[in-house]
Amino acid sequence: MHNTAVSITATTYGSLIILAGPSGVGKNAVYSGAAAQLGDIYRSVSATTRAPRSAEVDGIDYLFISEDEYDLMLERDEFLEHAGVHGNRYGTPRQPVLEHLAQGIDVVLEIDVQGMHKVRRERPDVVKIFLAPPSMPELERRLRERGTETDAAIIKRLRNARKEIEHIPEFDFLIINDDLDIAVEKFTTIVGAVRLNPRRLDQDRLQRGLLNG
Repeated sequence: MHNTAVSITATTYGSLIILAGPSGVGKNAVYSGAAAQLGDIYRSVSATTRAPRSAEVDGIDYLFISEDEYDLMLERDEFLEHAGVHGNRYGTPRQPVLEHLAQGIDVVLEIDVQGMHKVRRERPDVVKIFLAPPSMPELERRLRERGTETDAAIIKRLRNARKEIEHIPEFDFLIINDDLDIAVEKFTTIVGAVRLNPRRLDQDRLQRGLLNG
């Protein structure tokens, strides 16, 4: 009997995974908690024209760029998706996403609902996970606890959150972030299941390997 494990593993492609949800719901906390357990996984770093918050690091939290730089990337079609959110502009650089997927590494996009719609049109195979707060009062508490927004900005984010929640039926999975540890466990379980999908594999090589093994 031939050992086909190496050839099958070598032809595995990464999966594109969207983790969407309202601002302040804890997307980054859930991803960070799961990343160490998941191994080969990459969080796409979005470009934005907004100013960094005090604890944010350029190139890690976001790529902080000027309006002119953003326009140039837009002109060159360098975004997988892009949108205006809360008065600022955001975009997902296309090339790093495609490079990691080709290397068999799963890519997570922490984006909003309108970004999800754009990615879905270009990549119908994308896995869509919505992270929701246990309640709107709790979401407001978390936003205020961050201490990074004015009252007017918080009201705007809560209004947008209500609109985003209306789109939950369009997603493949829903996680309620009531308890961070449980939310991390659920996200890890979903990604683990996605990795078992045979569509991640080069089907011709997979079938040849199994039938000739």
